[in-house]
Amino acid sequence: MAIIETSELTKKFNDLVAVDEMTLSIDREIFGLLGPNGSGKTTTVKMLTTLLTPTSGEATVCGHSVTAQPSKVRDRISYVPQDMAVDMKLTGRENVIFFANLYGIPRPRETAEEALAQMDLASRADDMVKTYSGGMRRRLELAQALVHDPEVLFLDEPTIGLDVAGRRKIWEHIISLKNGGMTVFVTTHYMDEADHACGRVGIIDKGKIVALDTPAALKSLHCHEIIAIRGEGEYKGTVVPDVTFIGKTGDELRFQAISGEDSGIPLLQALNESGMKIHSFVIRQPTLDDVFLSLIGEQEETMAFDHHRFRTMLRRRA
Repeated sequence: MAIIETSELTKKFNDLVAVDEMTLSIDREIFGLLGPNGSGKTTTVKMLTTLLTPTSGEATVCGHSVTAQPSKVRDRISYVPQDMAVDMKLTGRENVIFFANLYGIPRPRETAEEALAQMDLASRADDMVKTYSGGMRRRLELAQALVHDPEVLFLDEPTIGLDVAGRRKIWEHIISLKNGGMTVFVTTHYMDEADHACGRVGIIDKGKIVALDTPAALKSLHCHEIIAIRGEGEYKGTVVPDVTFIGKTGDELRFQAISGEDSGIPLLQALNESGMKIHSFVIRQPTLDDVFLSLIGEQEETMAFDHHRFRTMLRRRA
């Protein structure tokens, strides 16, 4: 039996199907669940961590049912949500000791020391958390999550709001945990992170898994060569044979082609004839961003943006 297994796992909120008959098998790996806002990522994590009860279907974590044996599941997992879970008025050491006491760890201080050292926070353990950078606070959350030696770690958007250096440091620790035998289930909007660190990724849209494989296999299966074009003027849907429009990001239009070299010039000519003024033209290999756009497409946000929550999150990670 795999570490995490789901069979037709479903969650409904009245008429909304948030997760729709999800079937997964995840073992000792870093597994990334990718999807737009509202696609069902966080709902999936909350069901697997016993915070939400499924409407139907089954899920097991470490061989235990999330519905019939939730306490046994919680004994074997840790969950780091999007929102910060550290107390700014305590030191780093005090935060971790507090969690060790919550878990009933026999040697809370010694265990806290080990977790802080594992996250490279030993030298700042006695500093107030309010003096930590955003990346340090996120690493402190990981230290808190590790005090009871979980078999599975769930991370919901672990690097959102962090700078590039902070993101890189967090992923170094996540990869180290996986190399030590831990199963890591992560949601992220950063496709480059998933491409680099995840053994497999699942792409979810409207509650359904629409693609599941290694990043390399997904890029090979769902995208050919990418033609990226920047220019002025309105794109009027112009295409040429063997070229497919993927999407637009800012002023960049993205197309995929079996052969970018053969199709690039005819595409440029067609765009020029349609009234566009081309500034740059690049042929490259696909990324997970391209796969995501190819499968999901450009989508409008379906939920109002929570400005207060976003400002609060960034302030805590500043």
